[in-house]
Parts: sequence; C-alpha cells; structure tokens
Amino acid sequence: MAVVVTKDNFAENVAQGVSLLDFWAPWCGPCKMQLPIVEELSEELKGTATIAKVNVDEEPELASQFGVMSIPTLILFKDGQPVDKLVGLQSKASLQAKIQNQL
Repeated sequence: MAVVVTKDNFAENVAQGVSLLDFWAPWCGPCKMQLPIVEELSEELKGTATIAKVNVDEEPELASQFGVMSIPTLILFKDGQPVDKLVGLQSKASLQAKIQNQL
C-alpha cells in the first residue's frame, strides 16, 4: 500500500532517498485511474523508493506548497527536494523510468 502523507508526516516520508508523491482527490476521474498504478509501484519498489499519496482535499497546504493546480500531479523527491513534477495520468513504465533515474 502507498503511504498516506499528511503535513504532519511529510518530512519523514521524503527526507531520505527517492519518494514519489501522488496528489489526488476521491472525486477525480483520472486520479482513480492513476491510483492502481501508484499502488502497484508501492508493492514493486518496497524498500527501494517511497510511494505515497496526498489527498488534496485533506491536505490543501501541501498541495499549495508544491504548486499543485490540477490533479493527478505526481512529484518525485530525492533526499527531500523535488526533482520532477508530472501533471496528468502517467503510465507505470514512465513512472518506473523516472524513479530508476533517481536511484
């Protein structure tokens, strides 16, 4: 399962290594298509990278902090710093490639 990130646990989840955060909302159609891909990646990359999701309705501060204007938005972090931002539905292969490039 992908980690659920809130403003309270954000720092500990992205501080070290590679992390992919999926900014989503339950009412968003493309987000519902992205979620199974994010969940698959979280299983496949367990111990290698942190795969997490942020509900923008519950965490508007985080969405605002990273300039999330439309969802799904996926932001790739390396050692706490954002290194890539992907807006819209992303394929599993493209996400895997982006993550591998940062490992």
